[in-house]
Amino acid sequence: MFPENRYVNSDIYGWIEVVAGSMFSGKTEELIRRLNRAKIAKLRVEIFKPMIDTRYHDVNVVSHNSNAIVSTPIETSSEILMYAHDIDVVGIDEAQFFDDNLPQICQELANNGVRVIVAGLDMDFLGKPFGPMPALMAMAEYVTKVHAICMGCGNLAHYSHRTVENDKLVLLGETDNYQPLCRSCYQKATK
Repeated sequence: MFPENRYVNSDIYGWIEVVAGSMFSGKTEELIRRLNRAKIAKLRVEIFKPMIDTRYHDVNVVSHNSNAIVSTPIETSSEILMYAHDIDVVGIDEAQFFDDNLPQICQELANNGVRVIVAGLDMDFLGKPFGPMPALMAMAEYVTKVHAICMGCGNLAHYSHRTVENDKLVLLGETDNYQPLCRSCYQKATK
């Protein structure tokens, strides 16, 4: 797995963890779980989410299971550095919606001894790598790929199939606009 304690041989070090997958796969749930464990360990934690994500709450990061954690909504990834002073663990939800500077920001935090936990969609509704997620996954020390259950056949799903007509890359929604599908069901649905 990954180390929970950032003090090894009296040296402080940081790292990047990425939780990636399709919609409804438990990414935010896992992010909240890891951040709550860090809080139990009395580490200083700060979580960020994109300001555009107001589906469940304007400020809190909320999972589809209604678990929540207080966050700081921001517009650009560079704002993270303004709020991350004296922080041990930084959480970032919906990373795919951030700008392309997010990987560099995460790298800088980790290089300065911060544990960075990032959650986001690895692919968009077209099945293509989404935003800064590919770069984050490449530079992370730990990558956890989570899966939803396919709404077509019940197998593991890792595609977020859009069920409404809309070509915009970013369309906030949940079960009203998307359903998780496995590769086979996604192929059938998009032909």
